[in-house]
Amino acid sequence: MRILLVEDDPGLREELRGALQEAGYAVDVATDGRTALHLGSTEPFDAVVLDLGLPQLDGLTVLARWRDAGRSMPVLILTARDNWHEKVSGIDAGADDYLTKPFHAEELLARLRALIRRASGMASPVLRCADLMLDTRRGRVTVGGHAVALTGHEYRLLEYLMHRPDVLVSRTELTEHLYAQDFDRDSNTIEVFVGRLRRKLPSVRIETVRGLGYRLLAA
Repeated sequence: MRILLVEDDPGLREELRGALQEAGYAVDVATDGRTALHLGSTEPFDAVVLDLGLPQLDGLTVLARWRDAGRSMPVLILTARDNWHEKVSGIDAGADDYLTKPFHAEELLARLRALIRRASGMASPVLRCADLMLDTRRGRVTVGGHAVALTGHEYRLLEYLMHRPDVLVSRTELTEHLYAQDFDRDSNTIEVFVGRLRRKLPSVRIETVRGLGYRLLAA
């Protein structure tokens, strides 16, 4: 899953970037409103963490312009303590949730997981496909109750497909959602990771549609 983190405070930005990356997300960072507006308008993110007090262009304006342009990715806004009108304005501008500073990184991660699930039409933090279970809270994968060890890239690929069961997903889409913008992307590595998942999870059916992409078969 790929996250856009928009925060101008260096200390908080690096703390959140580290927490997001440790949780398995690919993270792109913007430190001002204009950069955020451009990235959110041109790149496919699974969710955005957006501070409202930004240089060059404030967060509410950025959010409103995204929504006016039809960008529908979930957005979690960060607001100042007790500034209730920012919360109201943010929700009215199209935010999906908000956090009041200061906050614990664990709460931000939990809210992000919920937003991403909701965007995929899923309510439970545990994703299921036949006897395969993926616990998004713990980053744990089991088959028939037995834990399966996956690398970070394998886990992210499986998680993305499990959020979209029976949906054809192109290699390009997978590459765009699994890697940050500054990562040396190679769509051929997706084929390698799919092959590894098939070997580690033989009961899981990942269909290859030649020239188009992959589909996780739910039944």
